[in-house]
Parts: sequence; C-alpha cells; structure tokens
Amino acid sequence: MSQQSHLHIQPLRLHNRVALVTGGGSGIGRAAALAFSRDGAKVVVAGRREAELLQTVALIHEQGGDALAVPADVSDSAQVQHMIAETLAHFGRLDAAFNNAGVEGFAPVSEMTEAEFDHVIAINLKGVWLSVKYELEAMVAAGHGGAIVNTSSWLAHGASFGSAAYSASKGGLDAMIRAIALETGAHKIRINNVNPGIIDTPMARRMGANEEMLRPFVQLTPAGRVGESDDVGDVVAWLCSDEARFVTGQNLLVDGGFTIAGLR
Repeated sequence: MSQQSHLHIQPLRLHNRVALVTGGGSGIGRAAALAFSRDGAKVVVAGRREAELLQTVALIHEQGGDALAVPADVSDSAQVQHMIAETLAHFGRLDAAFNNAGVEGFAPVSEMTEAEFDHVIAINLKGVWLSVKYELEAMVAAGHGGAIVNTSSWLAHGASFGSAAYSASKGGLDAMIRAIALETGAHKIRINNVNPGIIDTPMARRMGANEEMLRPFVQLTPAGRVGESDDVGDVVAWLCSDEARFVTGQNLLVDGGFTIAGLR
C-alpha cells in the first residue's frame, strides 16, 4: 500500500455552511468573505457600495467559491430584513454572520455635530444590533445553531484623539455581546467580537494613515508591523468554525499586542 493511500483528507471546516458578511466590499470584510469561501462556505456579501460587493463576489468566484451580493444599509431595519430574506431565498440557510459594516467618525466632542454622532452610533452600534437581531431570528427558527462575529475595535479598550463617539460605539458592542451570549447559548448559537488594532484598510487610508503616521504605532506593537485585513479575516472564519465551539461572549483583540504595549 502506498504512503499516499494512508493520507486522510480533512473536510473544509465550513463545508456546506452559509456565511453572511456586512461591510464585505473591501478591507476586513472582503478578507473575511474570502476566508469563509476558502473554508468551504457559501457567502453573502452585503454593504452600501454595490460595485465593491460585486468585486468581492468576483474574487470568490475566481477561487472556486459561491457568493451573492446584496446591497444593504445596516442602519435601516427594512434593508437588514431584506438582506436576511435574500440570504435564505438564495442559499436556504444561515449558519454564520460577520457584522463588519462600520464608519469612522473621528472628531473632538466640541467639534462633532449631533448628526455626526448619531450617524456613528446608527451604523456601528444600532446597525450591528439590527443585524444580530434578524440573524438570530433566522438561526433560531432553523434550529441548527450558528455563530456570529462583530467588528469592534482596540478603541473599546483605549482611546485616541477625537475617538469619543467611535470608542463609545465599539465599547457598546463589547458590552452588548455578553448579554446576547447568555440569551443564545440554549440555541447553540455563539457570538463574539474581534477587536482589530492598527490594520491597513481602505478606511484607515481614508483617515490619512501612511507610513509616517503609523510609525509610532508600529514601534509600540510587539508584532513589529501594521496588521493586514487577512490577519483579522482568518480569525473571524475560525471563530465561526467548530474549532471555536467553546468560545462565546468574548472580545478578542487582534492587534499584534499593540493594546497591551500601548497602554502599559
């Protein structure tokens, strides 16, 4: 018998599952969508910019996966419900969700308008709450369990100049999932947050991130570099797999050690 005949091929850890990613058109959301697909999941990619969603879907198709783009604004309850309905209509189930859609919104409190504050909270906190609400509705009705991950931030643990509204929105997420984890355990549904550190994403670049601006952060990061979107996306896929079956209600820093070093 040849050595090759003894090899055991491990099945993909998300084979035959369906994953939903909001904010999936770029950055961490796109990286997670691709990671889900590589792990065998069918993927629904949602967000406000349809052209970017279609680019993500095309990348998934290129790697042999199956994906659907659904334009949606997560701050709008009707659009979130439509997003879930489209997922179920197209793929028949929902097993995993990554609620990544978010906005930046940095300004000193004295300079930020009430409308700007409301916008940050509406997308980053209420938008996740709405997404979780209707994702849970679908998962509970199906009765086969599931896993949900949300994008929080290291800024829920620390602060930067002008981050009051953003930090509040992400700190709210960190508190919220602990209560949700208690509610969903009996349904075999887990919920966790990832808290990215300094990650090279389109959002970061829109905020003016460049090598010079990031140098002080890199110097404080034990890993010695800025994070990449894949660094977070791969963790999200793991959290939605059975390998993380005993992990729920947790806020997981994915920051190369920046937070523990920067706040010492």
